[in-house]
Amino acid sequence: MVPYRSHRKPAQRGRSWSSRLAVLTAAAGAAAALSPAVPAGARPADPGAAGDRAAGSVGTRIDKLYEQAEAATERYNAAKERAARLQRQVEYAQENAARKQERVNRLRNALASVAGAQYRSGGIDPSIALMLTEDPDGYLDKASTLDRIGSRQEEKLRQLRGAERALRQQRAEAGAKLRLLEHERAERKRQKQAVLKKLDAARELTGELSPAERARRERASRAGGRSVAALPGGTEEASSQRAAAAVAAARSAVGRPYVWGATGPGSFDCSGLTQWAYGRAGVAIPRTSQEQRSAGRQVPMSQARPGDLVVYRDDASHVGMYVGGGQVVHAPHPGAPVRYDRADMMPVSSVTRP
Repeated sequence: MVPYRSHRKPAQRGRSWSSRLAVLTAAAGAAAALSPAVPAGARPADPGAAGDRAAGSVGTRIDKLYEQAEAATERYNAAKERAARLQRQVEYAQENAARKQERVNRLRNALASVAGAQYRSGGIDPSIALMLTEDPDGYLDKASTLDRIGSRQEEKLRQLRGAERALRQQRAEAGAKLRLLEHERAERKRQKQAVLKKLDAARELTGELSPAERARRERASRAGGRSVAALPGGTEEASSQRAAAAVAAARSAVGRPYVWGATGPGSFDCSGLTQWAYGRAGVAIPRTSQEQRSAGRQVPMSQARPGDLVVYRDDASHVGMYVGGGQVVHAPHPGAPVRYDRADMMPVSSVTRP
């Protein structure tokens, strides 16, 4: 009989499996000890990747807060403008009410004097007075005069009633406008608080950046870090002499600080700068960027000329002035002074030629 032989290879002599595993584990531990620690998600060849991403994330959040603050600033400006118009309307309505009150007082005094005269005349029945009089013709003349006095009194009474109705209506109108004014004042206060909240949050986030990152953000434009020339060129001509004067005014403001709600001459927000620049040229344009979007003829960006207003974002919450060479002058955000930037630094909503 042939003896049975197993087809399995015989176990190798030497080290056992347990000893070999111990050796491999020790080798892996030594390699780990010699290798530098790599943050999760970062590539070993790019040790600063996590820091760069963190700085970029903070920068994106700061930009978003500035964008929200700018939108709230324009809402604040709009509420302030509405409140100013309502204030003038309230004052006008109150002045009208005061004049109508004076007229009512005059009519009342005139009626009171006529009534007093009639009372002092005795109020005798006309038929008895005619029988007792020694001068019937004279009495009839007097009676006719009294009739005319009575008809005039009736007319004054009608005028008084009309004047009192007009006074009540004017007072109601003044009261309604005053309530609207209080509403706009409250809205302006809410928008101010919203602006300050966003700006405070942006300042806190800016403090999380390194000095180098803060310096880089300060140098960078709003166009994703693309820098621009200090003195832009361009050969385009302004659409008018007044537009050229507005461009000159906007250029003269470069370097002045951004202050939300400011309209110059020492500081500006975005729409405050464009309104001030056109005001220097003798042209009145609305206060807010939303209103400025409709303050003239709209043209394509490809046909923009110096002096045109470039309005950004779907909500028209930012505006700059095109100055030629593919660039605008604008007031960017707190901490960034009035400066030149590329006209395509953010999505363009419209281009308006005042």
